This record gives sequence, C-alpha cells and structure tokens, in this order.
Amino acid sequence: MILMIISVILLVALDQYTKYLTVLHIPRNDYIPIIGDVFGLSYVKNTGAAFGSLQGNWWFFIIITTIILIIMIYVYTKIPKHKRYNPIRVTLILIIAGAIGNYIDRIRLTYVVDMLYVKLINFPVFNAADSYVVVGAILLAILMLFKYKEEDFSFLKRSKE
Repeated sequence: MILMIISVILLVALDQYTKYLTVLHIPRNDYIPIIGDVFGLSYVKNTGAAFGSLQGNWWFFIIITTIILIIMIYVYTKIPKHKRYNPIRVTLILIIAGAIGNYIDRIRLTYVVDMLYVKLINFPVFNAADSYVVVGAILLAILMLFKYKEEDFSFLKRSKE
C-alpha cells in the first residue's frame, strides 16, 4: 500500500507540475511545436472530460470522479498480495493518479489544464493525467481479456457469511 501511495503522489506531482509550467509559460490557445506540425503544446482550459468531451458539467465530474476513486481504491485494497496481481496494481495506480490529477484541477480551478496536442491528426488537447487514465484502462482491459480469468477476480466477490 505504501508503494501505491508513493507512486500515486509522484504521478500526480508530475501531472500538476506540467500543468503549472503550462499556465506559467504558454499563452492560452497558442501552439508551440515540439515536432513541427505533428506534436506540440497548446494551453487549453478544459471544462469537460478527457479529451474535451462533455463540456461544462462541473458537478457531474466531481461526483463521478469521487465515486470512481472510492471504487478504485477499494478494489486496490482487496487485491491479493501475490505478485501475480502486480500488473493490475500498476493499472489501478495509473487510473487513480490520473483521476486525482484532474480532480485537483476541477476542485481548485473548475476546469482542467490541458496542453499536449497531436496536431497531425487534430486530436483533442490532453494532459498527463488523461494519459495515465487511458493507458491504465487500456492495459487493464488487455489484462482482463488475455491474462486473467474470471476466477482470478474472486477476491472482489462478497463472502457468503
């Protein structure tokens, strides 16, 4: 559990630091190329969800994020100590850190600071926390489809006492 807490703190700190630097150094809606017209930085105030969807639903996101964080932390605490479950731990750490990173912005600013822009395909501007959640969720789905079986998740079932 200590490793999880330290990992989440470090990931959230990295996310918050990149957002701090963005607000400090990048004018809103400007594009600063990193790799020409392929990838760069663009400071956007996102009042929606990941990648700019569902704009302007502040309370909805606060409530949903709170529920998701409670569920994810609960599941994390129920994972057996066996190293076989380490990949699941990593995915949950990523998802939890990403959720907390954007949650902090929503509480503090009422919007999320986004800055990473894949201009080549005009992908919505995103941030490190969004990346944590997406990578964690994709890895978790892959693990659930190809590595683990239903009985591997018996630790989540209620005991019949």
